Amino acid sequence: MSKTQKEGNHLDLPDSDIIYYPHFMEKQEADSYFKLLRWETPWQQDDIKVFGKVYVQPRLTALYANNNKPYSYSNITMKPHHFTATLLELKNKIESQHPNNFTTCLLNLYRDGKDSNGWHADDEKELGRNPVIASLSLGAERMFHFKHKTKTHLKHKMVLEHGSLLLMQGETQHMWKHQIPKTAKQVGERINLTFRVIK
Repeated sequence: MSKTQKEGNHLDLPDSDIIYYPHFMEKQEADSYFKLLRWETPWQQDDIKVFGKVYVQPRLTALYANNNKPYSYSNITMKPHHFTATLLELKNKIESQHPNNFTTCLLNLYRDGKDSNGWHADDEKELGRNPVIASLSLGAERMFHFKHKTKTHLKHKMVLEHGSLLLMQGETQHMWKHQIPKTAKQVGERINLTFRVIK
């Protein structure tokens, strides 16, 4: 990783533009947002279709937006709630670091090590050609894996820390997949917020 800003580290991965801010938030602030989001969010658990088979999604989710545009992935179509005051605060905080106009936020709640998110890329048509994904992590640390779509020997693993921000932009979603794998370790709850623009 190389420093691009005081707080941010640029991941040295080809065909990507990824910046990691390990201390985007102070611990006390991150703790406060975790508690707020944990209890004010109307979490849901959907069935997803993977390679023709239907599974219960191994995590809870919620979708928010400043418009009524739904978001579809893995045979799920989610309709958004309107942004809350809490999410607008976080949106503004992220946009002050990285100027953008995020329209949508997908939240994931990982309850323990059994909850996960399999290999995927955020490359749906409604996200546009080179989507910017701002991923905020709150709560328990979890491993985050990258693998290149065509150069299969290229892989990367990192820990997403409490209060950290991972910014993925440029061709990252077209060239790389990512996942949050299951873990046998005893881990607490983690909330992940991914801000994005839906065209």
